[in-house]
Amino acid sequence: MIWNKLKNEFIDIIEWIDSSNDTMVYRFERYQNEIKNGAKLTVRPGQAAVFINEGKIADVFREGMYTLNTENLPILATLKGWKYGFNSPFKAEVYFVKTTEFVNLGWGTQNPIPKRDPEFGMVRLRAFGTYQIKISDPGLFIEKIVGTDGNFTQEQITGQLRSIVLTRFSDSLGELQMPMLDLITQYDEVSKAVQTKIKPEFDEYGIELTKFLVNNITPPKEVEEIMDKRTSMGIVGNMQQYTQFQAANAMEAAAKNPGGDAGAGIGMGMGFAMAGQMAQSMNPLNQQNQANQAGNQAVPPPLTPVSFHIALNGQQAGPFDMNTISNMVKSGQLNGDTLVWKQGMAGWEKASTVSEISALLNQVPPPVPPPIV
Repeated sequence: MIWNKLKNEFIDIIEWIDSSNDTMVYRFERYQNEIKNGAKLTVRPGQAAVFINEGKIADVFREGMYTLNTENLPILATLKGWKYGFNSPFKAEVYFVKTTEFVNLGWGTQNPIPKRDPEFGMVRLRAFGTYQIKISDPGLFIEKIVGTDGNFTQEQITGQLRSIVLTRFSDSLGELQMPMLDLITQYDEVSKAVQTKIKPEFDEYGIELTKFLVNNITPPKEVEEIMDKRTSMGIVGNMQQYTQFQAANAMEAAAKNPGGDAGAGIGMGMGFAMAGQMAQSMNPLNQQNQANQAGNQAVPPPLTPVSFHIALNGQQAGPFDMNTISNMVKSGQLNGDTLVWKQGMAGWEKASTVSEISALLNQVPPPVPPPIV
């Protein structure tokens, strides 16, 4: 005890060499917390040194080497009332704070998070990921979190941070108003939204949330099965092509096994026939063609009546249907030299050259010849 006290009065070097990966705050132990005037303070990269006097945060030193005196301990000097400097050892607690990033901190939902989805209804989602933090305000971190703990580790705070993450993640899922299928394909957007929501709460503890990642969002098993079925139907797509593909594979397998069971071949043939019927029934184009064929057989299209215009005495007359034309032929009002025209003809033609009327002309008997004397 006496030797430690005498040693302190000769030299005082304050430093911390971190030999662990998870220590966040380390209290530098000195004999009765006495620090010699002119002591050397070394703050290495990724560290900060916080001086505490009687439970109050005093001075904070960042990376560098310092000789401790009233000039670089202004707050502590004010608290001590050293108006004219000090020459004797003084008491203060020194905490070294690790300011580098703590990476690969995991988070995950212990219980599924319910979410109302427009397509699948109420679903329960699980999620997990990682985040990274660093201590941005060492004094605030010690005041809010560490207290008087002389060796504060990462494990002591990750549980509290994880609770904040899970609570705010659940809130964000509801606020995003994104369908489930969009959530599980847009991890980057979801991660940024959740990080924005969580960051202010971490700042209150002197902690900066440098990165937040959603690695996976998993729907319930039942929803996954439905999605798999939809995917399978989309892959099958054209049932006819799928059936042909299956048939080609079966034929290849049969060629490799020519001595196979004949019954298996019969069953295979029946399967192909059934698959072909299914392909035809599931193909919308085949269904439409079948419907059109059935409709054509049930109701034949109506026949358009044929009608002719006739040139009588240099004037156009008509149109007349074939029944009227027949009567005009019988009465002699229309003969083979009469000009006629109907829809679709290039011009007027003699009745004898038009097939519909020439047939009627041939039915009229020629004039009775004069009697023989």
